[in-house]
Amino acid sequence: MAEVHHFTFGWITPTFSYVLSFLGSLLGLVLAARSRKSRGASRARWLTLSAVALGGTGVWLAHFMALLGFDVPIMTMRYDLPTTALGFGIAVVALCLGLYLVGFGTPRAWKAFLAGVPTGIGVVAAHYTGTLALRVQGVVQFDPVRVGLTVVVAIVASTVTLWFVVIIRGASGTVIAAATMALASVSTHYMSMSAVHVQQVQTVVSTAGVSPFVLLTPVCVLACLVISGLAYSTVGFSLRDNTPHEEALLAKARSMHTTHTGSSSLTPDRVSTGPRQQ
Repeated sequence: MAEVHHFTFGWITPTFSYVLSFLGSLLGLVLAARSRKSRGASRARWLTLSAVALGGTGVWLAHFMALLGFDVPIMTMRYDLPTTALGFGIAVVALCLGLYLVGFGTPRAWKAFLAGVPTGIGVVAAHYTGTLALRVQGVVQFDPVRVGLTVVVAIVASTVTLWFVVIIRGASGTVIAAATMALASVSTHYMSMSAVHVQQVQTVVSTAGVSPFVLLTPVCVLACLVISGLAYSTVGFSLRDNTPHEEALLAKARSMHTTHTGSSSLTPDRVSTGPRQQ
């Protein structure tokens, strides 16, 4: 077996991975909270945006950032681009499924447990899709015991995530929940990568694919676009929702001011037309 490194650049990749996961989790919780105030298609829209935040940023982008720290020193590493991108879609679809199951109808604990199973399996599939995209001068193998443990960890983490989506209220609770969810996501990544082994082959073969550092720039651009777009959606829709309420308050204030002004203008006339004291 070839020697593999998971922290080639030290603390940099796990730290950036955690930050991305935290931001994705935070946005996902905020968007999910907005869905609780909506109905029908509007709720589905908020839950879908939440799935993009949780699955796309909180899981896949964080996973890819941590994956940059994975290295096999004696081999050239490349990644198959379509397979790598497939992981993004799997993560978003898995979270979308889970959020739809818990987001519609009356919130129940059993819904989170039920939805956590397919969501966790989807998260594991997204993680191992990134590993399957790996192209090295060797054979990539997986420890079945550690793969099984990864599935268990992912199901538990997904269940907790979906339960947080249902019950979390308030700013402080949302931040604490997002930090916990990010820790669970990063732990799932390193648990999944601990199952990976690379068997070196004697024959020299060319390694097709894209260098991970070539992918770094578009992935960072994607991260900025996704996070900015989701943040804009949250703020923009909030302002839009608040505008009718603010206009109603302003109209009421104008009406009260007009009434008060009219009453004040009548007062002198009433006084002047009364009987005069001799």
